[in-house]
Amino acid sequence: MAASAPGGAAIVSVVLPSFNRLRYLRRAIESVYAQTFTGWELIIADDGSDCETRQYLQSLTPDPRVRILWLAHTGSPSKVRNAALSMAAGEYVAFLDSDDLWAATKLQRQIETLRARANCRWSYTAFVRVDADGIPLAEERRRLWVPYDGEIFDQVVTTRASIRTPSVVATRQLLAQAGGFDEEMLSAEDYDLWLRLALYSEVAIVDEPLVYVRYHDQNHTREWQGAYAGRDRSLRRRQQLVGSERRSLLREERMRNALQLASAHAHLGARGAALRALWTSLPHCWSYRDWWLGGVKAVLGPHLSPRVRGLYRRYRRSDG
Repeated sequence: MAASAPGGAAIVSVVLPSFNRLRYLRRAIESVYAQTFTGWELIIADDGSDCETRQYLQSLTPDPRVRILWLAHTGSPSKVRNAALSMAAGEYVAFLDSDDLWAATKLQRQIETLRARANCRWSYTAFVRVDADGIPLAEERRRLWVPYDGEIFDQVVTTRASIRTPSVVATRQLLAQAGGFDEEMLSAEDYDLWLRLALYSEVAIVDEPLVYVRYHDQNHTREWQGAYAGRDRSLRRRQQLVGSERRSLLREERMRNALQLASAHAHLGARGAALRALWTSLPHCWSYRDWWLGGVKAVLGPHLSPRVRGLYRRYRRSDG
């Protein structure tokens, strides 16, 4: 397979958003340079980093394969990635976050796979979760991994398909068709994009752990409730794009998402927030029996007698 396009044009545009975290950023960029597939360009969208980080990025600019967008700080991953996407010239786009790493054969394996499967316009790989020092987390030994391939919209909706942003490569044409990242979303924007990609194309999985997703105390964090709000927005907006069977799946998943949010609040002792979450979801969840039962359990569970809790468990077993 050719490593670069005729005339030296990039085949893959690597989109990398950055904001400080220089300790990890260097390693992430080094993993791009280490790729066995060399037909890439690197587009770094810097979201207003500090001087030290900017100086490092500036040192990369003599390489004609590297382009840097200097942005005023937004704090919006969607806006930053979309800014880089607007400059992409490659046939394919790969995503890498500033604290994650790629195995050396990552791009090569995915481009080979996509070119062998003309019906697939995007791809993802298996991944390993690592700590700040790059050591696999202890729970990785127990994490269930199921490789979903082909038509995976339903599996993305229900989050059975486990997809991390640095594992994805997609054609630039498909990303344009899907509309890029939703800039109104501050959380779950990656999940939202994978839903749209799965609507328009089958996926080609490379079932190899070619991505290292780093967990550390400088991870980009948002209010945890935002992930539920973002996911609800995504599920709601997709309903107008699918047939009746899939609309039912999306509605049911919205119900489960609402229950999970209420349960999370209740677990933290925020009973009022749990009730507000249930009240907000009432208009689109009231027809689901599981929503009523789950809501009662989430809000009143600690106060129910052992006999009532036992009856509830027996009912759920018989109903499932």
